[in-house]
Amino acid sequence: MTELTENDKKWMKQAIELANQGMMHGQGGPFGCVVVKNGLVIGKGFNSVLATNDPTAHAEIVAIRNACQNLDSFQLTGCDLYTSCEPCPMCLGAIYWARPARVFYACTKQEAAAAGFDDAFIYKELERAPADRKIPFIPFRIPTSEKPFQNWKKKEDRTNY
Repeated sequence: MTELTENDKKWMKQAIELANQGMMHGQGGPFGCVVVKNGLVIGKGFNSVLATNDPTAHAEIVAIRNACQNLDSFQLTGCDLYTSCEPCPMCLGAIYWARPARVFYACTKQEAAAAGFDDAFIYKELERAPADRKIPFIPFRIPTSEKPFQNWKKKEDRTNY
């Protein structure tokens, strides 16, 4: 178990304050996140789904985008995320793509569900066969479907991630 420091508490407090700030100003749901590297906050965000009409504008996504811009990098190597709630499936995926060192969260997904933010159905949908999902996923290939991957494999100056 990781022993929490006074700085950890300070950054979590900031994430929670961002959650309240965004919610109180009509930006979106009560979620906030800060990204920290080497003792400095390098990215932050709150849920702004309603303000931007962007269903992907969750606090973690906004904070990751902000931090990556500030770092001029597509990854958060050596960073920690402090988020006011356990990440939803979309944010969890984004976090894994960003590759931070650790994620600290305050409230659980069960607490979010009790407040009306229930992502349990998405977790269940992920377990279903694509054609059996509530929104069907239909394979549709054409003769050139694999061309982008073939070109990617041949690209000598590609950046793997």
